[in-house]
Order: sequence, then structure tokens, then C-alpha cells
Amino acid sequence: MGKDECKTMLDALNKVTACYRHLVIALGSTSDSQNLREELKKTRKKAQELAVANRTKLTTLLKDKSISKDDRAEYERLWVLFTSSMELLEVDMKRSLEIGQDFPLKVPTRHLIQTGMTGSTTTVAARAMSVQNMKYEADASIDTVDLKELETEIAQVDQMMEEMEMKVQVAPWAVEAKQEAGAELKSTVSVGNSSVGVISICEEEPKETVEGETGLMKVFAGIIFTAVLLIAGILGYLVINL
Repeated sequence: MGKDECKTMLDALNKVTACYRHLVIALGSTSDSQNLREELKKTRKKAQELAVANRTKLTTLLKDKSISKDDRAEYERLWVLFTSSMELLEVDMKRSLEIGQDFPLKVPTRHLIQTGMTGSTTTVAARAMSVQNMKYEADASIDTVDLKELETEIAQVDQMMEEMEMKVQVAPWAVEAKQEAGAELKSTVSVGNSSVGVISICEEEPKETVEGETGLMKVFAGIIFTAVLLIAGILGYLVINL
């Protein structure tokens, strides 16, 4: 029960941090707006709430000396995944701060960049917040006021990660992965329309077709090589006779 709950909580955190990264990419682009800044603020706060919940749960379980060896190994694996997600969140928060400082909305000092991104980011933000529709309540000064809050929150996340390392010492290199590298690309459980699905389909093509195409290429290359030798011989004969 504990493992399933931890996995569910970690999946939720990963989803929100991924959405946050997607929103950060739109900063400074033509899709940047007051609504985007508010979406970023709400999404990162949601991520921090989930991070605290994950930390509390995993710390309690890893400090329990009565758990079995297999359970401990699984919790250590989840802990490594959790710390990796936190590192990505911290990196994106710092990136958001830097870009926000370079592209203030209130008094623009630089032109927005044509990155190719267009349209609203509301759908992504709503997915991160697990709501159907986003509600915008911030005032026009959110881009300046929020930057100060963001600086404080970055410091808090950094401090939380330091405390995590002190409370629970899990060496990432000592944790064994449960699947081979790239195993998700070979999975056929949910192909869908994603690029991963396309890769999976391509990898499942019959080997006979590939071998047949290779044979034809060899025959074609042999014919070309023979033709070149024949032409070279004819030219050499003509040069000698002239």
C-alpha cells in the first residue's frame, strides 16, 4: 500500500514539473503574457506542495527499520527519482527567474522572441493544476512582484534539498534500475500517436523486409561497380589506340 501511494504521489509531481517546464519555454516568446506568469506561479506552487508531501512520505518510510530489504530497495529507487525531479524543478525555477528578469511585462526592455510557439498555454496549466478551467486573479504587476517571491522559493527549494541529503543518505549509483535503458521506447502497451509510439512501431517491422532490402542494395551496388569497371576499360582501350 505504501509503495503504490508513493508511486502515485511521485507521478503527480513528475506531471506538474513537466508542465512547469513546458510553460517556462514560452517565457520571453510571443506567447508570453500576464496569464502565463500567473500559470507559472500556480504550477510551481503546486509542484512545491507535492514535493513536500513526497519528501515527508518517503523520509518516514526510509527511516523505518522494520521494512523488508526489497521494500527498502524500492523506496530508495523512488527517492532517487524524487530527488531528480526536484533538481529539474529547481533548474526550471532559476531559468524562469532569469528570463522573467530579462523580459518584464510592465516595462518591456526587449522585444519578445519569435520562437515558433503560438497560442495559449492555458490547457497545459490546467492539466498541471488538475482543473478544467484556469481562473486568473493576479493584477498587472504580477511579473515584478512574483519575481521576488520566486527568488525566495528557489532558496527554499535549495534548502529543502540540502535537508533531504542530510536526513536520508541514498547513493544514486547504488540504486539498481528496474528496467533496461530505453525500455519505454520498446513498450507496446500504449502506442498512440506519440513519437515514442512511432519508434515502437518502426522497431517492430519484420526482419525479412529489412533483409530483403539489404540484398537488393548489394545487387544494385554490384551492378554499378561492374558498369564503372567496364567504362574504365573501354576508355583505357581507346586512349591506348589513339
